[in-house]
Amino acid sequence: TLSWQATSRAQSLSDNMTLKEEALGLLAKFYGYRSFRPGQYEVIEAVSGGRDAVVLLPTGGGKSLCYQMPALLARKGVAIVVSPLIALMQDQTTALVANGIPAAAIHSNQDEAYNRTVADAAFAGKLRLLYISPEGLLQNFDYWSRLDISLVAIDEAHCISQWGHDFRPDYTALSLIKERLPNVPVIALTATADRLTRDDIVQQLHLRDPYCLIGSFDRPNISLRAYSNPGAKQRMRFIADMARKYPQDSGIAYCLSRAGAESTHKALTALGIRSACYHAGMSA
Repeated sequence: TLSWQATSRAQSLSDNMTLKEEALGLLAKFYGYRSFRPGQYEVIEAVSGGRDAVVLLPTGGGKSLCYQMPALLARKGVAIVVSPLIALMQDQTTALVANGIPAAAIHSNQDEAYNRTVADAAFAGKLRLLYISPEGLLQNFDYWSRLDISLVAIDEAHCISQWGHDFRPDYTALSLIKERLPNVPVIALTATADRLTRDDIVQQLHLRDPYCLIGSFDRPNISLRAYSNPGAKQRMRFIADMARKYPQDSGIAYCLSRAGAESTHKALTALGIRSACYHAGMSA
Protein backbone atom coordinates (compact mmCIF):
# COMPACT_ATOMS: atom_id res chain seq x y z
CA THR A 1 0.00 0.00 0.00
CA LEU A 2 1.32 3.42 -0.94
CA SER A 3 0.73 6.50 1.12
CA TRP A 4 1.72 9.88 -0.22
CA GLN A 5 2.44 12.97 1.86
CA ALA A 6 1.90 16.02 -0.32
CA THR A 7 4.20 18.94 0.41
CA SER A 8 4.18 22.41 -1.03
CA ARG A 9 5.79 25.73 -0.36
CA ALA A 10 2.40 27.17 0.56
CA GLN A 11 1.76 24.55 3.22
CA SER A 12 4.70 25.28 5.46
CA LEU A 13 6.43 28.44 4.31
CA SER A 14 5.38 32.01 3.71
CA ASP A 15 5.40 33.34 0.17
CA ASN A 16 7.16 36.43 1.53
CA MET A 17 10.30 34.47 2.36
CA THR A 18 13.36 34.71 0.15
CA LEU A 19 14.37 31.61 -1.78
CA LYS A 20 17.31 31.01 0.56
CA GLU A 21 15.13 31.36 3.67
CA GLU A 22 12.68 28.91 2.17
CA ALA A 23 15.45 26.49 1.24
CA LEU A 24 16.98 26.67 4.71
CA GLY A 25 13.57 26.02 6.24
CA LEU A 26 13.07 22.93 4.10
CA LEU A 27 16.64 21.82 4.81
CA ALA A 28 15.98 21.89 8.55
CA LYS A 29 12.52 20.34 8.28
CA PHE A 30 13.29 17.42 5.99
CA TYR A 31 17.03 16.85 6.36
CA GLY A 32 17.84 18.11 9.85
CA TYR A 33 20.64 20.46 8.73
CA ARG A 34 20.95 24.18 9.39
CA SER A 35 23.33 25.15 6.59
CA PHE A 36 24.28 24.07 3.09
CA ARG A 37 27.68 22.74 2.10
CA PRO A 38 29.82 25.07 -0.02
CA GLY A 39 28.34 25.50 -3.48
CA GLN A 40 25.08 23.67 -2.86
CA TYR A 41 22.83 26.68 -2.50
CA GLU A 42 24.22 28.33 -5.63
CA VAL A 43 23.24 25.25 -7.66
CA ILE A 44 19.81 25.15 -6.00
CA GLU A 45 19.28 28.82 -6.80
CA ALA A 46 20.31 28.37 -10.43
CA VAL A 47 18.11 25.32 -11.05
CA SER A 48 15.16 26.87 -9.19
CA GLY A 49 15.52 29.82 -11.54
CA GLY A 50 15.24 27.56 -14.58
CA ARG A 51 18.95 27.27 -15.44
CA ASP A 52 20.69 24.05 -16.43
CA ALA A 53 23.52 22.86 -14.20
CA VAL A 54 26.46 20.46 -14.00
CA VAL A 55 27.48 19.23 -10.55
CA LEU A 56 30.75 17.40 -9.97
CA LEU A 57 31.11 16.35 -6.34
CA PRO A 58 32.67 13.28 -4.73
CA THR A 59 30.54 10.45 -3.41
CA GLY A 60 28.93 11.65 -0.20
CA GLY A 61 29.57 15.26 -1.18
CA GLY A 62 25.91 16.30 -1.32
CA LYS A 63 24.97 15.96 -5.00
CA SER A 64 21.47 14.64 -4.32
CA LEU A 65 20.44 17.73 -2.37
CA CYS A 66 21.29 19.87 -5.41
CA TYR A 67 18.24 18.48 -7.24
CA GLN A 68 16.07 17.35 -4.34
CA MET A 69 15.86 20.86 -2.89
CA PRO A 70 14.75 22.54 -6.16
CA ALA A 71 12.14 19.77 -6.45
CA LEU A 72 10.79 20.74 -3.02
CA LEU A 73 11.00 24.47 -3.77
CA ALA A 74 9.03 24.14 -6.99
CA ARG A 75 5.49 25.48 -6.81
CA LYS A 76 4.20 22.43 -8.64
CA GLY A 77 5.29 19.48 -10.70
CA VAL A 78 7.46 16.43 -10.23
CA ALA A 79 11.22 16.14 -10.67
CA ILE A 80 12.29 13.29 -12.93
CA VAL A 81 15.51 11.68 -11.70
CA VAL A 82 17.29 9.49 -14.24
CA SER A 83 19.38 6.84 -12.49
CA PRO A 84 21.20 3.85 -14.01
CA LEU A 85 21.00 1.51 -11.01
CA ILE A 86 17.95 0.09 -9.27
CA ALA A 87 19.83 -0.11 -5.96
CA LEU A 88 20.52 3.63 -6.12
CA MET A 89 16.86 4.39 -6.84
CA GLN A 90 15.70 2.28 -3.92
CA ASP A 91 18.26 3.77 -1.55
CA GLN A 92 17.30 7.33 -2.49
CA THR A 93 13.53 6.86 -2.40
CA THR A 94 13.63 4.97 0.90
CA ALA A 95 15.59 7.81 2.51
CA LEU A 96 13.30 10.49 1.05
CA VAL A 97 10.08 8.79 2.15
CA ALA A 98 11.57 8.23 5.61
CA ASN A 99 12.11 12.01 5.79
CA GLY A 100 8.51 12.70 4.78
CA ILE A 101 9.22 13.63 1.16
CA PRO A 102 6.86 12.04 -1.42
CA ALA A 103 9.13 10.12 -3.78
CA ALA A 104 9.00 6.81 -5.63
CA ALA A 105 10.73 4.84 -8.36
CA ILE A 106 9.66 2.86 -11.39
CA HIS A 107 11.88 -0.07 -12.33
CA SER A 108 11.87 -3.69 -13.47
CA ASN A 109 12.29 -5.21 -9.99
CA GLN A 110 8.75 -4.10 -9.12
CA ASP A 111 5.62 -5.69 -10.54
CA GLU A 112 3.67 -3.78 -13.16
CA ALA A 113 0.73 -3.12 -10.86
CA TYR A 114 2.99 -1.30 -8.41
CA ASN A 115 4.68 0.65 -11.19
CA ARG A 116 1.27 1.73 -12.48
CA THR A 117 0.33 2.92 -8.99
CA VAL A 118 3.51 5.00 -8.88
CA ALA A 119 2.80 6.46 -12.33
CA ASP A 120 -0.78 7.31 -11.33
CA ALA A 121 0.52 9.08 -8.22
CA ALA A 122 2.96 11.10 -10.35
CA PHE A 123 0.23 12.20 -12.76
CA ALA A 124 -2.06 13.04 -9.84
CA GLY A 125 0.55 15.46 -8.48
CA LYS A 126 1.22 13.37 -5.38
CA LEU A 127 4.97 12.96 -5.96
CA ARG A 128 7.80 15.47 -5.81
CA LEU A 129 10.49 13.12 -7.14
CA LEU A 130 10.14 10.20 -9.56
CA TYR A 131 13.18 7.97 -10.16
CA ILE A 132 13.42 6.08 -13.44
CA SER A 133 16.08 4.45 -15.61
CA PRO A 134 17.18 6.11 -18.87
CA GLU A 135 15.67 3.20 -20.79
CA GLY A 136 12.38 3.49 -18.92
CA LEU A 137 12.19 7.22 -19.60
CA LEU A 138 13.13 7.08 -23.26
CA GLN A 139 11.01 4.07 -24.24
CA ASN A 140 7.88 5.92 -23.10
CA PHE A 141 9.04 9.52 -23.46
CA ASP A 142 5.78 10.74 -25.01
CA TYR A 143 3.93 9.37 -21.99
CA TRP A 144 6.28 10.79 -19.34
CA SER A 145 6.59 14.15 -21.09
CA ARG A 146 2.89 14.74 -20.36
CA LEU A 147 3.76 15.08 -16.68
CA ASP A 148 4.07 18.52 -15.12
CA ILE A 149 7.88 18.32 -14.80
CA SER A 150 9.69 20.75 -12.51
CA LEU A 151 13.20 19.60 -13.50
CA VAL A 152 15.13 16.62 -14.81
CA ALA A 153 18.14 15.35 -12.88
CA ILE A 154 20.55 12.98 -14.61
CA ASP A 155 22.58 11.06 -12.05
CA GLU A 156 25.85 9.35 -12.96
CA ALA A 157 25.97 11.71 -15.93
CA HIS A 158 29.45 10.55 -16.97
CA CYS A 159 27.62 7.54 -18.49
CA ILE A 160 26.60 9.78 -21.41
CA SER A 161 30.19 10.47 -22.47
CA GLN A 162 32.39 8.13 -24.48
CA TRP A 163 35.24 9.82 -22.61
CA GLY A 164 33.75 8.66 -19.31
CA HIS A 165 34.74 5.42 -17.57
CA ASP A 166 31.26 3.87 -17.65
CA PHE A 167 29.78 4.77 -21.06
CA ARG A 168 26.18 3.61 -21.60
CA PRO A 169 24.73 4.07 -25.12
CA ASP A 170 21.20 4.57 -23.73
CA TYR A 171 22.39 7.74 -22.02
CA THR A 172 23.28 9.42 -25.33
CA ALA A 173 19.60 9.52 -26.30
CA LEU A 174 18.88 11.72 -23.26
CA SER A 175 19.58 14.72 -25.48
CA LEU A 176 15.90 14.28 -26.39
CA ILE A 177 14.99 15.93 -23.06
CA LYS A 178 16.21 19.42 -24.02
CA GLU A 179 14.94 19.00 -27.56
CA ARG A 180 11.39 18.16 -26.44
CA LEU A 181 11.30 20.05 -23.13
CA PRO A 182 13.47 23.13 -23.80
CA ASN A 183 12.11 25.11 -20.85
CA VAL A 184 12.65 22.40 -18.22
CA PRO A 185 15.96 22.79 -16.35
CA VAL A 186 18.29 19.81 -16.57
CA ILE A 187 20.91 19.12 -13.91
CA ALA A 188 23.67 16.61 -14.66
CA LEU A 189 25.46 15.10 -11.67
CA THR A 190 28.53 12.90 -11.38
CA ALA A 191 31.38 12.10 -9.03
CA THR A 192 33.85 11.25 -11.79
CA ALA A 193 34.47 13.48 -14.78
CA ASP A 194 37.57 15.26 -16.03
CA ARG A 195 37.31 18.46 -18.08
CA LEU A 196 36.95 16.57 -21.37
CA THR A 197 34.14 14.45 -19.97
CA ARG A 198 32.41 17.47 -18.41
CA ASP A 199 32.44 19.33 -21.70
CA ASP A 200 31.10 16.25 -23.46
CA ILE A 201 28.25 15.93 -20.93
CA VAL A 202 27.20 19.53 -21.65
CA GLN A 203 27.37 18.97 -25.40
CA GLN A 204 25.63 15.57 -25.41
CA LEU A 205 22.74 16.78 -23.23
CA HIS A 206 22.44 20.09 -25.14
CA LEU A 207 22.67 22.04 -21.89
CA ARG A 208 22.44 25.82 -22.29
CA ASP A 209 24.86 27.98 -20.31
CA PRO A 210 24.84 25.57 -17.38
CA TYR A 211 25.85 26.61 -13.89
CA CYS A 212 28.87 24.46 -12.96
CA LEU A 213 29.87 23.33 -9.48
CA ILE A 214 33.18 21.49 -9.23
CA GLY A 215 33.93 20.42 -5.68
CA SER A 216 37.14 19.32 -4.05
CA PHE A 217 38.09 15.67 -4.31
CA ASP A 218 40.43 15.70 -1.35
CA ARG A 219 39.18 12.87 0.89
CA PRO A 220 41.41 12.76 3.97
CA ASN A 221 39.42 9.84 5.41
CA ILE A 222 40.31 7.57 2.48
CA SER A 223 43.65 5.90 1.79
CA LEU A 224 44.75 3.85 -1.20
CA ARG A 225 47.49 1.24 -1.10
CA ALA A 226 48.80 -1.15 -3.74
CA TYR A 227 50.53 -4.47 -3.05
CA SER A 228 52.28 -7.01 -5.24
CA ASN A 229 50.07 -10.04 -5.80
CA PRO A 230 51.14 -12.64 -3.18
CA GLY A 231 48.92 -15.39 -4.61
CA ALA A 232 45.35 -16.47 -3.88
CA LYS A 233 45.92 -17.94 -0.40
CA GLN A 234 47.85 -14.94 0.85
CA ARG A 235 45.27 -12.58 -0.65
CA MET A 236 42.51 -14.31 1.28
CA ARG A 237 44.51 -14.16 4.50
CA PHE A 238 45.14 -10.47 3.95
CA ILE A 239 41.40 -9.77 3.47
CA ALA A 240 40.52 -11.91 6.48
CA ASP A 241 43.07 -10.05 8.62
CA MET A 242 41.55 -6.73 7.53
CA ALA A 243 38.08 -7.96 8.46
CA ARG A 244 39.29 -9.07 11.90
CA LYS A 245 40.99 -5.71 12.43
CA TYR A 246 37.62 -3.94 12.11
CA PRO A 247 35.17 -6.38 13.74
CA GLN A 248 32.33 -3.82 14.02
CA ASP A 249 32.47 -2.70 10.39
CA SER A 250 31.56 -4.11 6.99
CA GLY A 251 33.92 -4.43 4.05
CA ILE A 252 33.73 -5.05 0.32
CA ALA A 253 36.04 -7.35 -1.62
CA TYR A 254 35.61 -6.33 -5.25
CA CYS A 255 36.14 -9.15 -7.74
CA LEU A 256 36.41 -9.03 -11.53
CA SER A 257 33.97 -11.86 -12.23
CA ARG A 258 31.05 -13.79 -10.77
CA ALA A 259 33.27 -16.84 -10.38
CA GLY A 260 35.83 -14.73 -8.55
CA ALA A 261 33.16 -13.44 -6.20
CA GLU A 262 31.96 -16.97 -5.44
CA SER A 263 35.45 -18.36 -4.84
CA THR A 264 36.40 -15.40 -2.65
CA HIS A 265 33.23 -15.88 -0.61
CA LYS A 266 34.01 -19.58 -0.08
CA ALA A 267 37.64 -18.89 0.84
CA LEU A 268 36.71 -16.21 3.38
CA THR A 269 34.01 -18.42 4.88
CA ALA A 270 36.59 -21.20 5.30
CA LEU A 271 38.76 -18.72 7.19
CA GLY A 272 35.93 -17.96 9.61
CA ILE A 273 34.83 -14.64 8.09
CA ARG A 274 31.07 -14.07 7.71
CA SER A 275 30.66 -13.37 4.00
CA ALA A 276 27.99 -13.03 1.33
CA CYS A 277 28.01 -12.71 -2.46
CA TYR A 278 26.39 -10.04 -4.63
CA HIS A 279 26.59 -10.19 -8.43
CA ALA A 280 24.49 -10.03 -11.57
CA GLY A 281 23.98 -13.80 -11.73
CA MET A 282 21.78 -13.72 -8.63
CA SER A 283 18.04 -13.23 -8.51
CA ALA A 284 16.59 -9.89 -7.43
